[in-house]
Amino acid sequence: MGKKALRVDHVSMKFNLSSEKVDSLKEYVLKSIKREVSHDEFWALQDVDFTLEKGDRLGILGLNGAGKSTLLKVIAGVFKPTRGSVERHGKLVPLLELGAGFDKQYTGRENIYLYGAVLGYSKSFIDSKYEEIVKFSGLRKFIDVPLKNYSSGMKSRLGFSIATVVDPEILILDEVLSVGDAKFRKKSEKKILNMFDKGVTVLFVSHNLAQVRRLCNKAMILEHGQVKAFGGIEEVSALYEKMLEEA
Repeated sequence: MGKKALRVDHVSMKFNLSSEKVDSLKEYVLKSIKREVSHDEFWALQDVDFTLEKGDRLGILGLNGAGKSTLLKVIAGVFKPTRGSVERHGKLVPLLELGAGFDKQYTGRENIYLYGAVLGYSKSFIDSKYEEIVKFSGLRKFIDVPLKNYSSGMKSRLGFSIATVVDPEILILDEVLSVGDAKFRKKSEKKILNMFDKGVTVLFVSHNLAQVRRLCNKAMILEHGQVKAFGGIEEVSALYEKMLEEA
């Protein structure tokens, strides 16, 4: 047995979707007296339970709405699960919505410090890594331009460059290897692979099955928030291919 990196312990996540749009309090009171307001409970995750060992690279497969992104957000600590718990061992870096902590009024340079702070990095740490971040992003010419003038690809490149400047023990990747142009994609995949070599534990969501096969040693299939399969990459991806054919 290796060293445990992550334990997701019977996690369920419930959202309330109020199906009736109510425009005023009066209307709400009247409707609730008539029992016309239904609070739909939507379970995005149901009893998800698994353990990853240090160095495991898990590909999370599933159709849209399967709960993949919700699971990553629960593991990253963005959402608190309704039931169950998550136990993390080591520094976790989530590459979820790249640049979600950006402020478009500020320049690229200012946002490096801002987003770095959101990720928990100190100013002195960013100072020491600033040159590396700018170089990797390929945005030197635009670094003093406000972010509102950046394309979404440029923002993603900057976000990726800031987030991957540390060596995390657990790395969460949500569709991030599809950001930027082909050249940047190649460069970002290479950087992720270098992290893999250092034994980082990875949770990876991608619609690209070939990429999951190439990067992961384990896989999971999520369907309507439930784990349908969990195991070695070959058997699970074969199962997923079969599911796609039948869908």
